[in-house]
Amino acid sequence: MESDGEEEAAPTPGTAAAAPEAGRLKGCPELSVEGDMREMAKTAAWSVSSCKPGNGVASLRDDSLDTYWQSDGAQPHLVNIQFQKKVQLQLVVLYVDFKLDESYTPSKISIRAGDGFHNLKEIKTVDLLKPVGWVHISLSGTDPRETFIHTFMLQIAVLANHLNGRDTHVRQIKIYGPRPNPVPHQPFHFTSRECIMYSTIR
Repeated sequence: MESDGEEEAAPTPGTAAAAPEAGRLKGCPELSVEGDMREMAKTAAWSVSSCKPGNGVASLRDDSLDTYWQSDGAQPHLVNIQFQKKVQLQLVVLYVDFKLDESYTPSKISIRAGDGFHNLKEIKTVDLLKPVGWVHISLSGTDPRETFIHTFMLQIAVLANHLNGRDTHVRQIKIYGPRPNPVPHQPFHFTSRECIMYSTIR
């Protein structure tokens, strides 16, 4: 068992605290997403590359942080989410806990998307640093106009674990996309009172 003795040193007086391991995610205690997003994967078909008996894919969607999916095979460990129609996705949020799971905790994750298993392409890779809590992985591109991806399938691949662990634990996964436009047949989402008054006039 690894001790948590690698605590971050206090910043020297008069200097700003440097972000630990810049670019590596650590997790948030609360699940928080923008109000204009909704959870998209409730009706999707979920599958995993392997699992221990009693720790299967259902544990990723039971809204309990006490249960977890545990893989049982060679890396990478895969979670596959397939949708009945092409959907817009903005955010992947997963709950992992280094304090409880130690070497089972993911340290490197790849997000892939495509029409199916035959043409998945990697769209994002993230490194995790002893994460405890909800890890938010944005699917937006480098272009600020690319706020979501349009896909039939999403694959989450655990490429490596902390402490060179073999199998992995992930406790929850949620997938978010933009909410439908509240104004039917309206290509733009008007927010000001003046625009809303006239938005349905033809």
